[in-house]
Amino acid sequence: MAERFRVVGGTALRGEVTVWGAKNSALKLMAAALLAVGRTRLTNVPAILDVTIMAELLRRLGCIVDYDAVAGVVEIEVPEQIGHRADYDLVRALRASTAVLGPLVARCGAADVAVPGGDAIGSRGLDLHAAGLAALGATVHVTHGFLVAEAPDGLHGAEIRLEFPSVGATENVLTAAVLATGTTRLENAAREPEIIDLADMLCSMGAHITGAGAGVIEIEGVDRLTPTRHAVVPDRIAAGTWAFAASATRGDIEVVGGRSAHLAAALDLVEASGATVTDTDRGFRVDSGGRRPRSFDVATLPYPGFPTDLQPFALACNAVAQGSAMITENLFEARFRTVQELNRLGAETRIDGHHVMVHGVERLSGAPVEASDIRAGAALVIAGLVAEGVTTVSGAQHIDRGYAGFAESLRGLGADVTREPDDDPFV
Repeated sequence: MAERFRVVGGTALRGEVTVWGAKNSALKLMAAALLAVGRTRLTNVPAILDVTIMAELLRRLGCIVDYDAVAGVVEIEVPEQIGHRADYDLVRALRASTAVLGPLVARCGAADVAVPGGDAIGSRGLDLHAAGLAALGATVHVTHGFLVAEAPDGLHGAEIRLEFPSVGATENVLTAAVLATGTTRLENAAREPEIIDLADMLCSMGAHITGAGAGVIEIEGVDRLTPTRHAVVPDRIAAGTWAFAASATRGDIEVVGGRSAHLAAALDLVEASGATVTDTDRGFRVDSGGRRPRSFDVATLPYPGFPTDLQPFALACNAVAQGSAMITENLFEARFRTVQELNRLGAETRIDGHHVMVHGVERLSGAPVEASDIRAGAALVIAGLVAEGVTTVSGAQHIDRGYAGFAESLRGLGADVTREPDDDPFV
């Protein structure tokens, strides 16, 4: 049954909230486990729907996967022989499933991965993934809705420069090159903490990788990798969500497990909104001082710039801030779908190409709205907390893909947020 969030406005979020491992890392680490025969154990794994989907994909490839969501542990038993086809029914639900491309080509000499669907946030083609694998010696083409990569004689090292520092392409080149013959040099690589996390896990499996996180990565291929144990890096996007939530609601939140060093660009803007950010022994704290936020301009950029995944929260915060702000989306052309829903709540915005001008209002007004993706849904729930009356956010399943126990976490901070059946998500 479809569900929605019911949000009663008027609460300043106060207290502490814990962030688990990063969704954007855990899923890629699960895919990387395919590179080694035997049992790999991941800890600090978030209890989210996407992990369940990735586990099912690995099972269809022939693995045995045990997922303890309460303990945050995934164990993956990889057999000697694995399949190499990722079907559309799973890939369309989980875009991150394309992360199996590199491991499958490296292990099997072939990968058939359905062209993905996923979040409605704009075009995210696989051209860079395909170009990277082709440079390593694979033959890559699209047929009958599948991206097919074949390297029956194995892969070889190469000099590769990405046209754009794509996280997904960087990950697939990394996971393919670790078992290639010779040395690979990857320039203009993504620099996110999740890339470093993947490289750390691969090195613990026996890979030889240097430069992860610095933009130029060198990989010396090895003959085989071995299973490992690895703790997933904390989720910087979830941590950033709570940081903006504290500012928007005029609250005070300690983000336990959050790493401020992974959020420098975002936390700079949280401070620009008037909140105080301090590191603690357990993470970091954002204290608004009970004040209405000040407006701040935002431009999304690849890491270490401001993350596109936090742009909807910057929108929600600016919607109730003092003054006007310009939000510029440089990465995904459809990520402003949040704007029309915020407008239903009384936000004053104007879209001009890849810019949105936001004029802050004192308070929004509750109304039914709909989530289009993970972050948009969570941002609309936060917006509902600064709206008069009741807001309902349809599409709870989107939020479940990125946040474990989102309603429970909000209630722990004092919010009146519940889940309820959504018989007609468009009403």
